[in-house]
Amino acid sequence: MGRLILWNSISLDGFFEGEKSWDIAWFQPFFGEQLRAFSMEQLRSAAMLLFGRVTYEGMAAYWKTAQGEDAELMNKLPKTVFSSTLERVDWANTTLVREDAAGAVRRMKGQLSGNIFVFGSGKLCAALLNAALFDEVRLCLDPLVLGRGNMLFGRGRRVNMKLLEARPLSNGCVILRYEPLSDI
Repeated sequence: MGRLILWNSISLDGFFEGEKSWDIAWFQPFFGEQLRAFSMEQLRSAAMLLFGRVTYEGMAAYWKTAQGEDAELMNKLPKTVFSSTLERVDWANTTLVREDAAGAVRRMKGQLSGNIFVFGSGKLCAALLNAALFDEVRLCLDPLVLGRGNMLFGRGRRVNMKLLEARPLSNGCVILRYEPLSDI
């Protein structure tokens, strides 16, 4: 059975992107060697990547022409984008799904073995968290108050988490790993 894992960077005040969609330049100064190594470890363990439309468009635009081991993995891995507005996808190994994300992900988890990661994709993350589908939530807490932006989970149901790991990095970031708990 596949494990669904969320991976995102967030500011101290809880934003995963700035005021505009795909406004993510704020976390680039924190992407040092330790975070790069952790990201590569995750990519190597991935069986599939899931995206919402906005994150898919940003990721595809970058990774289709990028070079290096991370680019090879990103381009080679199976990817699914959930969108009701996209007409087609043109990034290697990507499938477009227009149906309800929660139902499709529930089936994917039953069919795949290994880790299924969701990167970015705030609306998709909120929908999957509200459907209690995440097995783990991994966040890189960046030492920055952004002041404005888009919240990762939006507004949804309350979900308690069990801390699995808190790993401080030398650049001031903290990698946090949580297990969502059953309804309280």
